Amino acid sequence: MAIRTVREIGDPVLNKISKEVKEITPRVQDLIDDMFETMYESNGVGLAAVQVGVLKRIVVIDTTGEDPVLLINPRILEESGEQEGNEACLSVPGKAGSVKRPNYVKVEAQDEDLNTFIIEGEELVARALCHEIEHLDGHLYVERVEGPLFDVEPEEED
Repeated sequence: MAIRTVREIGDPVLNKISKEVKEITPRVQDLIDDMFETMYESNGVGLAAVQVGVLKRIVVIDTTGEDPVLLINPRILEESGEQEGNEACLSVPGKAGSVKRPNYVKVEAQDEDLNTFIIEGEELVARALCHEIEHLDGHLYVERVEGPLFDVEPEEED
């Protein structure tokens, strides 16, 4: 496993659409392992493959530090409610901003064996799911910020 360099805002790869994963090769498995290690080393709660420069539809999330989730080819099936809160991103270091998101989401994804499963989340989990899945379509949370970005300490970023 290795820590990968997180691409930062302004890097054109972050605005590209990621491609579907059709098979789990040793390279894809190494990427997944590296993504988890990079996310934890960076004190994040989520990371999309595009953030480490790989245009594959892969997301890792862990909102508690004890519950890692791998999502391959995720797509949002349902969303409801609304929440507003501050978001940050490893690709936008040192900044955060207020973003409205659904309070509940239901996502279909595949696991490391490409078996389909459903994950549901509320509050922070819903926010993380939406945030990371948007990365796969070339979007950053700053496109949704209401009001100005503000400075944050690095340990607050996700």
